[in-house]
Amino acid sequence: MAIVVLAFGAVLLSFDGVRAVGASLLASAGLVSVVAALAAQSTLGNLFAGMQLAFSDAIRIDDVVIVEDEYGTIEEITLSYVVVKLWDDRRLVLPCTYFTNTPFQNWTRKDSEMMGTVELDLDWRIDLQGLRAEFERCLGETSLYNGRSSGLVVTSAVQGLVQVRATVTADDPGTLFDLRCFVRERLVGWVQAHNPDALPRQRFEVVGEQAAPSALFKPGAA
Repeated sequence: MAIVVLAFGAVLLSFDGVRAVGASLLASAGLVSVVAALAAQSTLGNLFAGMQLAFSDAIRIDDVVIVEDEYGTIEEITLSYVVVKLWDDRRLVLPCTYFTNTPFQNWTRKDSEMMGTVELDLDWRIDLQGLRAEFERCLGETSLYNGRSSGLVVTSAVQGLVQVRATVTADDPGTLFDLRCFVRERLVGWVQAHNPDALPRQRFEVVGEQAAPSALFKPGAA
């Protein structure tokens, strides 16, 4: 279309009476060409990004990803856009260029097995051996744990609290989330039932008392 307008404008420039019309047509054709070039650049860039995703294997169907601070799985991949199914069943549609120009997390790039943690802030009077025994016991009672790696350690002990971190592994992100919730509930329940002194609390110390007003102002004093 732009070529036709350019040719027609060039013909009009050869006639003195309609030279101004031909010049206007050529100017408008130039503007149309610029707009078309920009649109084609965006479209082609997205197309090439889709081809790059297809051949690089950066993402695959059912991969678990974090995009735009959202957790979801890759549901559809085309040459122009990618559909991400979010955890709450919403769909996030992103251009292919997003995955080639923006950093994102792919939790299942090599395999789906993942490691997660459960952290508890407890009082210094926590029975660590009893808590560790309960942690190992609850892992043995659930099929969510895949048996690869686990542990319970103290990672911090400052400002009146002890931070305990439990590490677990599962076969996929969804199972890992359920396992972490299960372990957290069991450990909290054990502390409440068997070691309530270890529940978090705040301490303060009174270092002095202000004299009572009656001691400062006696009735009848001058």
